[in-house]
Amino acid sequence: MKPEIAELQASMEALGYVADAATATALHLARAMGRPLLVEGEAGVGKTELAKVHARLLDTELIRLQCYEGLDVSTALYEWDYQRQLLRLRIAEAEGKTGNEVEELIFSRHYLLERPLLAAITRPDAAPVLLIDEIDRADEGFEAFLLEVLSDFQVSIPELGTIRAEHPPHVLLTSNRTRDVGDALRRRCLYLYLEHPSFEKEVQILRLRVPEAGERLARAVGGFVEALRRRPLVKTPGVAESIDWARALLHLHRDSLDAEIVGQTLGCLLKDHDDLRELGAGDLEHLLAAAETRAEATG
Repeated sequence: MKPEIAELQASMEALGYVADAATATALHLARAMGRPLLVEGEAGVGKTELAKVHARLLDTELIRLQCYEGLDVSTALYEWDYQRQLLRLRIAEAEGKTGNEVEELIFSRHYLLERPLLAAITRPDAAPVLLIDEIDRADEGFEAFLLEVLSDFQVSIPELGTIRAEHPPHVLLTSNRTRDVGDALRRRCLYLYLEHPSFEKEVQILRLRVPEAGERLARAVGGFVEALRRRPLVKTPGVAESIDWARALLHLHRDSLDAEIVGQTLGCLLKDHDDLRELGAGDLEHLLAAAETRAEATG
């Protein structure tokens, strides 16, 4: 492993993010090559957290664009502050200003509301990290527009002209694969796929993020969640749910698992009614036995 990759891994772990060599390498290359990084994987595997850690590593601002169905260009890029423009127009008219004078007054940067994409290319001092979260939820038209912005890091505003980035942002896009991201955008990006962590990695994460849990509880939680993820669930629990569960168990003064406490706290892991209903007492006992075997085998 290259020394710079090992150093990056260590820095990420110091900030609470356990990254394997592939993840650290992808982040390093995206930064070194100035390329966007497309990160795919199921919900809860640490995609968004990766962008947050990246911003902390660079000691820079994180700008987040949350995508959703129906997201349009104005919401993502910029809007004019029409109410303030109207107020300034009335003042200008009262002052006797007309024509070009008024237009120059109300169509200035002072009345421009920067949305995430524009904000990311107008930072004057340092390049921010731009997180385009869940790009798969936006439609293909918005994706095509985004490709143009990411290619040149410049935006044309009819009233102001072209605005270019002095410091192009570090771009990280995430996708939960609810639809296929287009080939054109994929070719523009480096690519990383994140899976749910292995048992040992999850235990390492729990020890790092919930150190007061101790080795015994961390291994019990890691083993149970690993066994749970093998079931056909509507919503598979992610690392965030594992951390929440470990903290909940600590609040209840528990350092081990049994069917009663698991049944009472299962809502920390499962966030779907059908998933909760499908797990009976016998299932919990089976999952607990699998978790115990896993913890003992690797202890």
